[in-house]
Amino acid sequence: MPSVCLYFQVHQPYRLRYYSFFDVGRYHTYEDSEKNRQILNKVAEKCYLPANAMMLDLIKKYQGKFRIAFSMSGVVLDQLEEYRMDVLDSFKRLAETGCVEFLCETSCHSLAFLFSRREFREQVALHKKRVSSLFGQTPVTFRYTELIYNNELAKIIEKMGYKVIFAEGADKIMGWRSPNFVYQPAGCMKIKLLLRNYRLSDDISFRFSNPEWTEYPLQADKFAQWVHSINVAGEVINLFMDYETFGEHQWEETGIFKFFQVLPREILKHPDFRFQTPAEVARDYDPVAQLNVPDFISWADVERDLTAWLGNSMQNDALHSLYKMERKVRQSKDERLLKTWRRLQTSDHFYYMCTKWFADGDVHKYFNPYGSPYDAYINYMNILDDFSRSLSGKV
Repeated sequence: MPSVCLYFQVHQPYRLRYYSFFDVGRYHTYEDSEKNRQILNKVAEKCYLPANAMMLDLIKKYQGKFRIAFSMSGVVLDQLEEYRMDVLDSFKRLAETGCVEFLCETSCHSLAFLFSRREFREQVALHKKRVSSLFGQTPVTFRYTELIYNNELAKIIEKMGYKVIFAEGADKIMGWRSPNFVYQPAGCMKIKLLLRNYRLSDDISFRFSNPEWTEYPLQADKFAQWVHSINVAGEVINLFMDYETFGEHQWEETGIFKFFQVLPREILKHPDFRFQTPAEVARDYDPVAQLNVPDFISWADVERDLTAWLGNSMQNDALHSLYKMERKVRQSKDERLLKTWRRLQTSDHFYYMCTKWFADGDVHKYFNPYGSPYDAYINYMNILDDFSRSLSGKV
């Protein structure tokens, strides 16, 4: 019996305020509180509240046969607790249904695994504890920032006790294989690997409202037919996407909510198909093979690698400068400084510095609050300069 595994990433970074060279040594508040509040309120009204209401209705309508999963970054949880407890409560109501799995990631949606294994482990432990406290679940599934993945990450996550890990079903690692099966990471003994079906996922999250797409307009029955066609060539169809697909990336006027309200009915019309959470998929399916992924992959851009965050000298300089501060941050034993340093690790800060153009550049430009990647770099490094002075006791 094939399963459809629906997973949504919920994330909003803390946007940094405009911080000039002349602010260094004078102002030690780095985040734009008003902008963060405004953006969160907008996304809450356009996406989180209506989408959560829709998901809750679908769970009730199908009496538990509709099942989904979320990974909520620590920084979005911080903002919800600060500005929108009503939204956080709506996620808690979903958790109470028993039909929603909450995943673990790093607390700050960071790239820490690439620079500090100690910091990575601490952030994962912090987030695991927080998910358990908020939603009454102990996470058993792990997804890293933007589906960054390789063999080494899987081995460490397995040692940390997780049963499932996510990765992008990128062509360069799949070869002739299909992402529609459960795999085992190379070198691991227990943990199972679920791979995103990026074609079907992106049909919803990116192509849905594109009038130039040959399949436009996409209807739920057509999409369900595509899913059903995998029946003889797969066991699980992993549809992973940003939750902001609903109402934010795809506006309500596109029909995205109406499409999704009908989709479960159309998929469940086939008697062989069901919805399962990642943990349930791992419980019910054995790996068909080991999958070797020695180099890092992600779900970002056409390359599906790390170049969205480490593709130019500005990004490398900013990241290495940040993580060089770890020893001093820890020696300070100052929780306030540790919290600030961790928030400065959020991957979005380095994504804004990406200089890619063409197809990828359109995406980077859309999500970039700065006039250019160079503005993002200069602003960030001015903040880092002030933070470094704070660590050295010069301010």
